Amino acid sequence: MPYAVENALYQWDDGERRLRDAPEPARADLERAVEIVLGELRRRLGSRFVLDELADYYSAGTDWAEELATRYRAGTDSTTVVDAAFARYAREASNYAGGRPRERHEKP
Repeated sequence: MPYAVENALYQWDDGERRLRDAPEPARADLERAVEIVLGELRRRLGSRFVLDELADYYSAGTDWAEELATRYRAGTDSTTVVDAAFARYAREASNYAGGRPRERHEKP
């Protein structure tokens, strides 16, 4: 069963909120870690995808992303970093519509 996109979007948005609420100077380190994970997501998934694919990829496991975030000073906030990175990447999906998935279309 595919991971529910709505649940994923909620979780990813919560990661963005936790990141915004992090105190400085920790937030700066977390932002750098988000950019590293986001870059790796782009490398792994490419630029053409729909939210369903991203949610499925997330549900398959994010150990690789949490390990990468930890390596780049995210520490115990690695889950926040990963969720925030997925939230930002989700906005690049071909069917992203301001926080909700549009009707599923075939990959462009």
